[in-house]
Amino acid sequence: MSVDKEVLLSPEGLKKLEDELETLKNVRRGEVAERIRQARELGDISENSEYEDAKNEQAFIEGRILTLERMIRNAVLIEMPKGKPHEVAVGAQVTVEDPELGQSVTYTIVGSAEADPEANRVSNESPVGRALLGHKPGDEVSVSAPGGTFKLKVVAVKKG
Repeated sequence: MSVDKEVLLSPEGLKKLEDELETLKNVRRGEVAERIRQARELGDISENSEYEDAKNEQAFIEGRILTLERMIRNAVLIEMPKGKPHEVAVGAQVTVEDPELGQSVTYTIVGSAEADPEANRVSNESPVGRALLGHKPGDEVSVSAPGGTFKLKVVAVKKG
């Protein structure tokens, strides 16, 4: 029996997962069951694409429900460390500058379940997130990413 990994979540992220789980269990399950029932009424299910699609969707929904239940069960809420207000930690907003380009960007460091690179929410397990953890404004960090190594300078840290 394997031990499940902790899932770091903000209170908002936990609520989002709980809402998705509730919708899947109380709405989507019933909708798909009804689609399967209607497809069966059409007769021969061996060549019924609607039946196959509904069964595939049912399998996806059940798998997602199991995943969400495991994530919620193993959720650890992100709490800001008290003693180090200017140090990058999970939950912090970090403004960094690329010294070569002179461009700055603000990231929010989150657990992997809430990562959304397009919204600048980077996982603490990602190359950028891992490199920034524990650093303070003024620190220059080296990020080893699949595309190569680059440097970022921590400009500001704001606790979430």
